[in-house]
Amino acid sequence: MKKEIFISKSAIQKRVRELADQISLDYEGKEPILIGILKGSIFFFADLMREIKIPTKMDFMRAASYGSGTQSSGSVKLTKDVDLPVQGRPVIIVEDIVDSGLTLAYITENLKSRDVESLRICALIDKLERRERKVSIDYCGFQVKEGFLVGYGLDCNEEYRYLPEIYVLKK
Repeated sequence: MKKEIFISKSAIQKRVRELADQISLDYEGKEPILIGILKGSIFFFADLMREIKIPTKMDFMRAASYGSGTQSSGSVKLTKDVDLPVQGRPVIIVEDIVDSGLTLAYITENLKSRDVESLRICALIDKLERRERKVSIDYCGFQVKEGFLVGYGLDCNEEYRYLPEIYVLKK
């Protein structure tokens, strides 16, 4: 597969700073728990945490809905749960990409059932092409219509995560 640059490293850095500034303003006086969705969000999560100017706590969840291909399997399985107690706390889910919406809808419902104070979603990429479940993204880095994206944590069969930019894969 060929890849061509889709979002530059500088554009990603600029947008991450803007998202962090907005989160810092919205949560001033609070200490939200940021929950990164593994594995893809790790670079975005780390960069975002470093730019946020208020105290935060961090934790991670991992849910799988993709098999070894580029299509969602349609079912979601939680493979790592949070360690911090979230009841009564403001929570921000940090996701790399919202595609079908199945994984994020599952995680959102799971966390809401734990009586969090509030729950917001911060996603680097909101991809509209294959949306199956409606999800409300409160902090969106980039909205794209279509394409299979890799780099900056996004992968295809565990490849390409290391790339500092976001690329679109082409056959």
